Amino acid sequence: MKKIYNKITQISGNVVVLSATGIKYGELAVVTSERGDSFAEVIRIDGNLVYLQVFAGSGGVSTGDEIRFLGKQMEISFSENLLGRVFDGTGRPRDGGPTLTENLVEIGGPTVNPAKRLIPSNMIHTGIPMIDLFNSLVESQKISIFTTSGEPYNELLARVALQAKVDVIILGGMGLRYDDYLFLKNTLESEGALSRSILCIHTAADPVVECIMVPDISLTIAENFALQGKKVLVLLTDMKNFCDALKEIAITMEQVPSNRGYPGDLYSQLAARYEKAVDFENAGSVTILSVTTMPGNDVTHPVPDNTGYITEGQYYLNNGRIEPFGSLSRLKQYVNQKTRDDHRPLMDAMVQLYAYYQEVLEKKAMGFRMTRSDNRFIKYGVHFERDLMDLSVEISLEDALDVGWRILAECFDPEETGIRTELIKKFWQKNKTTG
Repeated sequence: MKKIYNKITQISGNVVVLSATGIKYGELAVVTSERGDSFAEVIRIDGNLVYLQVFAGSGGVSTGDEIRFLGKQMEISFSENLLGRVFDGTGRPRDGGPTLTENLVEIGGPTVNPAKRLIPSNMIHTGIPMIDLFNSLVESQKISIFTTSGEPYNELLARVALQAKVDVIILGGMGLRYDDYLFLKNTLESEGALSRSILCIHTAADPVVECIMVPDISLTIAENFALQGKKVLVLLTDMKNFCDALKEIAITMEQVPSNRGYPGDLYSQLAARYEKAVDFENAGSVTILSVTTMPGNDVTHPVPDNTGYITEGQYYLNNGRIEPFGSLSRLKQYVNQKTRDDHRPLMDAMVQLYAYYQEVLEKKAMGFRMTRSDNRFIKYGVHFERDLMDLSVEISLEDALDVGWRILAECFDPEETGIRTELIKKFWQKNKTTG
């Protein structure tokens, strides 16, 4: 039964407070003001006091306006008709298409029982060597791209969306600039990937409460597709904006702030979303790849700091490249042994040699004379960055492994690589070039 109230006791920012009973956390309500109807969500209950975040903002809302509780949480339509569509943070169409009302499912449900989770065992191929070869993305993994403002992280997400070997792509954008939203949408559309994609977009101009709903809507849709046997990849950008929205709402409700003003439950809020990554037995999977921008490249900032404890590694995007140092996929060992027998040894050797290259660059910058060995490392580093690290490179894992062997053969003698003799015999001459 719907409950109707018409006495608001407090209006603070976009939060309205009233006295009510029998209301549940997360319940949806409709606020009727002079501007019309607007949805609102229960975000706090303190005794008989109920706090509602008004989606459209509290402008025009007065203390005598009607609030009608709907007795249910926010719902989103789920069907194959979602594919190719763009929605806002409340599930309303942003693309001018029809509103979908069939098969409504509640958003923001509990995470999957850990006992029902399968051990990750399948690699998601992206065509990006710095991911596939060095830090493989694993099905049901939750992993973040750590970066800073100004880096091409949305471009990287677009490439993953276009190239990832999955059934469904769900892109959740939070606090996006309008041109970033258009870039993502137009890129997927022009490359023919929109038909297998669903976009849930919150722009910087939209109400802040819609920002925190984007991950819940995206992951609810993903979970339902996974239960149908689909392999789903959820791309979220930017989780720093999501956390800032949480902070803004917490300040409005006069909560006692924690580290740098963020709410004390920041870890729980992030974990509730990331733990939706799962591989269902006899069904599909949900994999989460998010962007986390770090103010001032500070990894100790509360957002990346808490994220690092929850996720299973990170990709460190710096100077337009995924760095081999700082990047780590903690689940790659589950799939590296299933690709090619040279995958792990080649990966380890190339990263170690690249570390030596970095040391040589420091020597060169300090004015030391370069030896023949130093020059070989410089040649190696140039080839490594050009042929594997450059984000424009799109090749299969098999081809990336062959490129790695070719680079080694062009720059070093076999015994200088530290790779086992049997692998040298099997792959060295095959990929060695002359000249």
